[in-house]
Amino acid sequence: MPPRRVLLIIFSLSLSLHLYIGWRLLAAPDGLGAPPAVVLALLVSALATPSSLLLRALKPSRQVDALSWIGLCWLGLFSLTLSLTVARDALLALLWLFMPSRLVLLSKLTAQGVAVLAPLLLVIGIYNARRTAAVRRVDVALADLPPELEGFTLAQLSDIHVGPTIKRGYLARIVRATNALDADVVVITGDVVDGSVRQLAAHVRPLADLTGREGVYLVTGNHEYYAGAREWINVFRQQGLTVLENSHVVLRRGTASLVLAGVTDYSASHFEGGAPSDPRAALSGAPAEAAARILLAHQPRSATAAAAAGFDLQVSGHTHGGQFAPWNWLVPLQQPFVSGLHRIGRLQIYTSRGTGYWGPPVRLFAPSEITLLRLRRG
Repeated sequence: MPPRRVLLIIFSLSLSLHLYIGWRLLAAPDGLGAPPAVVLALLVSALATPSSLLLRALKPSRQVDALSWIGLCWLGLFSLTLSLTVARDALLALLWLFMPSRLVLLSKLTAQGVAVLAPLLLVIGIYNARRTAAVRRVDVALADLPPELEGFTLAQLSDIHVGPTIKRGYLARIVRATNALDADVVVITGDVVDGSVRQLAAHVRPLADLTGREGVYLVTGNHEYYAGAREWINVFRQQGLTVLENSHVVLRRGTASLVLAGVTDYSASHFEGGAPSDPRAALSGAPAEAAARILLAHQPRSATAAAAAGFDLQVSGHTHGGQFAPWNWLVPLQQPFVSGLHRIGRLQIYTSRGTGYWGPPVRLFAPSEITLLRLRRG
């Protein structure tokens, strides 16, 4: 589809959704009223909201960063206002069915509630997103795990999204918190960056300071492919990270061995130079006697192929746990798992809520995490 047509669709959708909010909260007979200044603000917002996502194409500067912050926070406010407006309409529909006599009064009150609650949730969401991710400790029980691998730990980072509002300092705090865990391996399950090497190379340098007793391993996410995956893979390798592209390494403890494999992103084949994600190829040549087979795959929907290939554990990200409304309603439509530990047959899948955030610097009811996975005998 031509870029101009895509932009036209995006701006038309933004305008339509802003008109919906204006109609339901302002123009309706039981709304808040629609003074000209508020109507003008809605029209400006309809243009500014999608524009905030286009700023990342510009050459980085303090001015562009400042505009990105303002635009993305505004996008977060719009998303929350839209979600609350839809929820309000659902509530009013129920009142119309069961409590029609209260409808007029509660309609006015709920419109006022949306106007107050959306900015409040935005402030809370920004605080949640900008604080350093907390450590989430998860035990994974694997059948027949030998004593030598009991307590083996993987520190997982995922979906950091270094980009318009996440810079070097934010990443450095994550690296320090991860190193403090003293994990056997550190794994990064994709979407490290949200921009090109030219824009962000200086801001990912703290990754070179990550330490794991058995190394630091990374697989690509879809955002690496949006930003030039081959260039980024070269940068990651220069920083001492081992990038697993449908390949594996064998880690040994005494007489026991563990296979740690990684695949390219589920969507990699749609991009130039992207090898199709292939769990079977990632396991090819692995020792048959390996006590555990662990797969790093950015998207949880790789799990069906991972189970068929014979893996015991898949470690994923991509979903952000939903991050905030309305995206938390949409993620389950695309992915089989949103967060936490799940199972398909013999395979267990752990899905991180992510260590950073994407787009608006907002997280609500989906806190970011640095995950410490510990293997136990099942």
